[in-house]
Amino acid sequence: MKPTDAEVAKPFVEATKHVLSMMAQVDPTAGKPYVKKGSSAAGDVSAVVGLAGDKHGSISLSFSKKCAIAIVKNMLGDDIVDIIQDAKDAVGEITNMISGQARAGLSQLGLNLQASTPTVIFGDNHTISHVTSGPVIAIPFTTEFGDFTLEFCFE
Repeated sequence: MKPTDAEVAKPFVEATKHVLSMMAQVDPTAGKPYVKKGSSAAGDVSAVVGLAGDKHGSISLSFSKKCAIAIVKNMLGDDIVDIIQDAKDAVGEITNMISGQARAGLSQLGLNLQASTPTVIFGDNHTISHVTSGPVIAIPFTTEFGDFTLEFCFE
């Protein structure tokens, strides 16, 4: 039996909430998932992780500048050296951790996946290319520090 989009989305939502609250003291609220049209990123800093195994696909997180900076400050405290580089590193690391936790949840649904190293994209109006032709499911999140969007898709 093939898991539904809602069942597949749940481990991503749970992993996102858990990782951000543990690592950055951020408590995100998930909005209503939707099928994304186009490839424009929702935010200013994004990380993409390719997935392979039982299915091929990818996951991405795209943060507003404000939200990314708050996460970096919460993760690093006063140890920020270069906010741009630190934001790239933090967004990549957070995405990697969410990907790992989500994959653990997906394995309970019978989907065993391996992940690539995150690719981080930074800048206004950038695009995200997912590796599949299937629909991209986007889940918007809000936090007290700004918004971000999680996207995933599978072949």
